[in-house]
Amino acid sequence: MQVPPPEEALETRTRVLLVDDDAKLCRLLAEYLQPLGYDVVSAHSGTSGLALALNQPFAAVILDVMMPGIDGFTFLRQLREKSDVPVLMLTGRGEEADRILGLEMGADDYLPKTFSTRELLARLRAVIRRSILARTSAKKPAPKIAVGDLIMEPASRVARLGAEPLSLTAIEFDLLLALAKSAGRVKSREQLLLEVADRNFDVFDRSIDVHISSVRKKLGDDPKSPRFIVTIRSAGYMMRRLGAEGAE
Repeated sequence: MQVPPPEEALETRTRVLLVDDDAKLCRLLAEYLQPLGYDVVSAHSGTSGLALALNQPFAAVILDVMMPGIDGFTFLRQLREKSDVPVLMLTGRGEEADRILGLEMGADDYLPKTFSTRELLARLRAVIRRSILARTSAKKPAPKIAVGDLIMEPASRVARLGAEPLSLTAIEFDLLLALAKSAGRVKSREQLLLEVADRNFDVFDRSIDVHISSVRKKLGDDPKSPRFIVTIRSAGYMMRRLGAEGAE
């Protein structure tokens, strides 16, 4: 992996946890990120990394899938029981199944280990920015959004289906909110990626489809006969425009 010259340093420093058993990769990434305003703490096993993630504050976690001790998926599952810190997963094999599993378990984004450092930096900034926006938006009053019996409260980042709260990851909430705000209008995958993931669209990137599938499951929505989220072939997704009783 070639490390390009660092860009301008950030004004404030950001603590990031890097969990990867490849000590050389950890050193290279730390050397690249440090001049850009990041303090990188490295852990070379899932066990030691999880202990750090649960006991120290970090703006984000960069997590490898294949590690000694506990693997990245086990790490992520245990972390999500207690923390919503943004997680950017690294998939060494680049298999789609790994990426899908990571996203379904609550990862905020993923990268194959063939990544460029500039791409890593862009993804890292994006997941941290989303996390900050989520926290700050909770402090600002915002009107509730209702689509049928789906109620979304942007200020508190609470979503309910009837009286039942929905357990959504940060990106799932943002996706559902983006669709609800535009009920009756089609949103392309490119638009959704730029709106909720804050990064450029990759034609091979299936993360939006994975997140939509997860949201549908949590809504109890049948993709073949959807009540809420409709797939528009070759175009994207659309939230049905529903009245208070759930009728269009």
